[in-house]
Amino acid sequence: MTLHDAASRDRLILASTLDAQLQDLDLAGRLALAAELGNAVFTTSLGIEDQVISAAIGIHRLPIEVSTLETGRLFKETLDLIGETEGRYAISIRRFAPELEDVDAYAAKYGMNGFYDSVEARHACCHVRKLKPLARALAGADVWITGLRRGQSGSRATTPFAEYDPERNLIKINPLADWDIDAIRAHVAAEAIPVNPLHARGYPSIGCEPCTRAIKPGEPERAGRWWWENDEKRECGLHVPESASQSASQPIPQASQIAR
Repeated sequence: MTLHDAASRDRLILASTLDAQLQDLDLAGRLALAAELGNAVFTTSLGIEDQVISAAIGIHRLPIEVSTLETGRLFKETLDLIGETEGRYAISIRRFAPELEDVDAYAAKYGMNGFYDSVEARHACCHVRKLKPLARALAGADVWITGLRRGQSGSRATTPFAEYDPERNLIKINPLADWDIDAIRAHVAAEAIPVNPLHARGYPSIGCEPCTRAIKPGEPERAGRWWWENDEKRECGLHVPESASQSASQPIPQASQIAR
């Protein structure tokens, strides 16, 4: 067994232990425990659950770095919320944008909006605008904190409180894993936490503007993300291995008919 294998095994064991410990703590306690593990980074998309976490970090003055992926295609409402959140909770949100040369190379190969035409092109766009900036955001991190919840989609139904991320070799903490959307909304209302106004317009899950639509009554929370694709478990690769999310997707018929 190599030193890397041994380290991976130790982090797997740690994640299992943490998963049990976090279950009995409130949100502030879960975040405080995560911060004790080392350099902790919370990546926020400014969605309603992420706002709950940002508020807790600010209110309790926790030593957790808050970062966001400023993809270049976000809604104006999302961008405005970054500054509002910083001012409200006296925190600094680090922005990580895609490299210009990567965006130019993508546009040259697929077209700026080529993500509508194939799953391959969509994953390539996510790689440039999300995955590569995420790697910079998590550089040097021991702990990655996310806003994943079990109720967000079928593919997230078994989300643990803690898990080992072998691709990034860090511990991933999901402190809201067991919170449902009603609990999230109640907490936001009770604490007057600022949220994206798009939520009130039928957008429970908000990503890049060209790739997000409002959902219809009865649809899952994430149905409005990459809505033109057939795979119900579609992801961008941030929270599943990128290769797995690519292999699970199918080619999209009639994609050229989608309005740009």
